[in-house]
Amino acid sequence: MNSQPVIDPLAIAALDTERHVAATGWDQPARLFALVRTESLLAREPHLREQMGPSDLVEGALTAVEQEGLPTTTSLETLLGRLAWPDEVDGCAFAIERMVVPPEAEHDLPTRSQDAVDALAAHPDRKDVRLLVAVLREGTSICLLRQRNHDSDDAVATGPDIAPGIVEALRASFAP
Repeated sequence: MNSQPVIDPLAIAALDTERHVAATGWDQPARLFALVRTESLLAREPHLREQMGPSDLVEGALTAVEQEGLPTTTSLETLLGRLAWPDEVDGCAFAIERMVVPPEAEHDLPTRSQDAVDALAAHPDRKDVRLLVAVLREGTSICLLRQRNHDSDDAVATGPDIAPGIVEALRASFAP
């Protein structure tokens, strides 16, 4: 099988960011990254050039800058609904872990929210996944999905619509 090199700056930034997140293991809180054009970042912060490799300096390259102090919330919608970016930010990437169960696992769940979560977490067909969704201000997006039980850099699925709700919420964070 021929594998084509990844040359899209957004895909490269997303893959690099996902690997960075994966390097610290599982059971992490949500993580948020601003994506900025490397050329613009180096114009503002020239001392960072020495930390970058040749592939970081190609035309159009993006650099991910982690946003510390992300507020903890039980509502993903609330968290993403509060995001807004200054003009200097060209995009963003958001990593979050989720559990996935087959649709039939959601039948006959307890009515109390925590009991339902516990029941789903104990389901024998439960899969733990990490999503990384990256979008650019102009709307381009990519989604990456890593499964805990196939935790390998070469087993990360990619696609434009793996997490459409998160894609739309991140795009909305760039709305004027």
